[in-house]
Amino acid sequence: MVDPPSLLRGTIARVQPLPGPVAELADRSADPPAVRLALDRVDPPVLERLGASPDLAEAFVAVTAASPSLARRLQADPGALEVLANLGVPPPMPDVLGVDKLVRWKQHEYLRIAARDVLGRDPVEVTTATLADLADLVLRWAVQLAGAGDVAVVGMGKLGGRELNYASDIDVLFVGGDVREARAVMDIARKCFRVDANLRPEGRDGPLTRSVDSYAAYWERWAAPWERQALLKARPIAGDPELGKAWEAAASATVWERPFTSDDLRSLRDLKARSEASVVSQGVAEREIKRAPGGIRDIEFSVQLLQLVHGRSDADLRSPTTLVALQEMAAGGYVAESDADGLATAYRFLRRVEHALQLEEEQQIHTLPAGRDQRRRIARVLGYRGTPSAGPTEAFDRELNRQRNLIRSIHERLYFRPLLDALAGVEGTLAPDSAAAALAAFGFTDVERTRQAVRELTRGLTRSSRMMQQVLPLLLDWLSATPDPDAGLLGLRKLASGEQRVTELANAFRESPEVARHLCRLLGTSTFLADVLAANPDLIVRLADPARLRTQAANGLLGSVRRALGWRTDQAEQQRALGRWHRRHLLGIAARDLFGQADVAQVGGDLAELAEAAVHSALETLAPELPFAVVALGRFAGRELAYASDLDLVFVYDGTSADHQEEALRVAGGLVRFLSGPTPAQGVLPVDPDLRPEGRQGPLARSLSGFETYFDRWAQTWERQAMARARVVAGDRALGDRFMDLIDRAVWGRPFTAEDEREVRRMKARVERERIPPAEDPHFHLKLGRGSLSDVEWTVQLLQLRHGVRAPATLEALEGVVEVGALTRGEADVLHAAYRFCERTRNRWWLVGSAPVHPDSLPQRFEDAARLARSLGTTVGELRDDYRRVTRRARHVVERRFYDHA
Repeated sequence: MVDPPSLLRGTIARVQPLPGPVAELADRSADPPAVRLALDRVDPPVLERLGASPDLAEAFVAVTAASPSLARRLQADPGALEVLANLGVPPPMPDVLGVDKLVRWKQHEYLRIAARDVLGRDPVEVTTATLADLADLVLRWAVQLAGAGDVAVVGMGKLGGRELNYASDIDVLFVGGDVREARAVMDIARKCFRVDANLRPEGRDGPLTRSVDSYAAYWERWAAPWERQALLKARPIAGDPELGKAWEAAASATVWERPFTSDDLRSLRDLKARSEASVVSQGVAEREIKRAPGGIRDIEFSVQLLQLVHGRSDADLRSPTTLVALQEMAAGGYVAESDADGLATAYRFLRRVEHALQLEEEQQIHTLPAGRDQRRRIARVLGYRGTPSAGPTEAFDRELNRQRNLIRSIHERLYFRPLLDALAGVEGTLAPDSAAAALAAFGFTDVERTRQAVRELTRGLTRSSRMMQQVLPLLLDWLSATPDPDAGLLGLRKLASGEQRVTELANAFRESPEVARHLCRLLGTSTFLADVLAANPDLIVRLADPARLRTQAANGLLGSVRRALGWRTDQAEQQRALGRWHRRHLLGIAARDLFGQADVAQVGGDLAELAEAAVHSALETLAPELPFAVVALGRFAGRELAYASDLDLVFVYDGTSADHQEEALRVAGGLVRFLSGPTPAQGVLPVDPDLRPEGRQGPLARSLSGFETYFDRWAQTWERQAMARARVVAGDRALGDRFMDLIDRAVWGRPFTAEDEREVRRMKARVERERIPPAEDPHFHLKLGRGSLSDVEWTVQLLQLRHGVRAPATLEALEGVVEVGALTRGEADVLHAAYRFCERTRNRWWLVGSAPVHPDSLPQRFEDAARLARSLGTTVGELRDDYRRVTRRARHVVERRFYDHA
């Protein structure tokens, strides 16, 4: 039980005999000790009056049990008791109004509203509307007292929606006038309410008041989707009425005349998800009734999103009041009547809980207390008295959980059930045009294809089809949050082709909703991954747990690939089997990448492990008849592969005769053909052997002694640079060790001279001039652009060679050059950030574009760029700005450390 308020306890309580009816009311109240202490503090005449007036006594007891702060007000203000005696009539406004009189009048009306609420005389919507009306009057009198008649005051948020809480801020905007007038209005109003003007354009950094034209110009150029959402509840309430009307017309045009796009919708849903995740991360989700899953925001957000989606074509849906808008949506077929009734009931319930929390001390509280005694008091204020089988706390907790689960389940399917009915031709639902517009807002642009997919997924009267009908709204909801909902729905349709497939999918979804959610994420992101899943449907059930998708250690991968190839003898069949094996494991890497379970370094390492097992198995099928080793260079050597990376390989053998050379060339050529395939589409992994001595003019495989002679006599600086990142990945281990000893002497056994450095810079400058293909955008090139991947890699390699830092991986070497003082910690962080950004973006574009022709630069078509940006949780403009920012900073380091420019 919560302790009685200290002000009522006093040092010596004056105990008075209570009239029988009053004592009985106190004992039955939500907080008998608090009520009795309050009664002990009143004067005898007041006690007599309470005993003579059952209605007054009931009001006094209910208020003091619910709110210690109001109990103190009753004790300190004799006029407050008269308010309780006349609950049916608002207290009269003073004849001559001053700030102090305004404050006292507000407190009396607030007490009257609260008393009617806790007595159960007014439903929630009347209470919240009356509180908003009270705030309206305060603002109107504040304008008059401040002499600010040139200003229009706009109510936002709960004030604008006429659904104010006891402890709500009143959110306002100011139009016209000047800052002095607006501040004067706020100063007066703050004597009565907490006033917040931070919903204005640019928030606290923006001017306190603007002209109508200035608001309109801001909305046209800069307004974020959440700002348009906030305008749904805007309402002029005080000051210049004509100015208020003009502002309201401009705001209405901003909300309803501009298209509400799928990107706008995604932005709002992401914002909601972040807010929800914040509550969950704080560990209060079970007790938070506003922002947590199943809370008030779920209802408000659902209603507001449906308003933005459908309100452009149906003006009846534009009410700023949640319950009114919900009622209109049910009448128009946008929400099933049962769902609307369920949400309305739950909304009223949670708002009553919120009121009980906030009335206690008139504080902004949305979290139930953890203590059982404290929750028991809240439960009793709400009218729970318990049963023989359960106390009030248990009864309240049970009802709270029931309502929150109901809210969440309706919230998750709300957007799409009416649309699915419309697509199926069910009478009494949305008109086809409204359905098409709504689907477009959710990212589904091909209405006919969506209709056909829905019919195929739900046709028939089987148990599986009925199950799919139930889950389809949720699937569409998840798909709508992906970069390409249309492609995702097409992928789902392919996976569910045939009754057996539908049954398997429906069963998987029934067993684990996480399977369905993760599947939608993959299907709506990458058609490449969708095709892999279509060929390997057994992998779908693994999507529930990202840990099951983790890449195996090297020995496990080798065992797995040997089992996949071992019983096959035909090389073409072995190659196809290796391709299937590689794609299955690639799916796991890509899925963990998309789900945020693997960073850039993990992805690069996993891809390299996969490639190493593939190279090893391919070499085993060729069965070399002499010592033969495969050496990785570049990113493969550094275990930093990207999805689009070639495998840079050189081949070394031990032998001196022509027969030895012929056998080595057979193995090397066979390995390249086995991995690369006759065409890229038929290959497993693309192999690039052009970093070998003499490049394309040199033999594909070279003997160990041949390498030694070449490096002693003819090796160029670029070859020394390339061999600095060498690593043996397959073949004869003893030969590989001897080769690495040779490379160690050739690369690190002599100084890296100033002329060597100049040669590296000349080569880099040539790359910058010549290597970016004409079809790719040089201004946003992730690999070869200024400050991008190649800049980071070349800078690190030059510093490695200068200072003798031996490490095949760029990021590992970056730390090494910091340790020797070649880079500052800040410079390394800048290069690391550019590398990480460019590599992650490049990898994601490969997935989103499904192995695009030009994977190394940001896509130039806006539709492609938008899909990529959505997958990365950003916008096209922000993605390009981020590229410019990180690469510009990296280029400054490159100019200073690679080119030695001061």
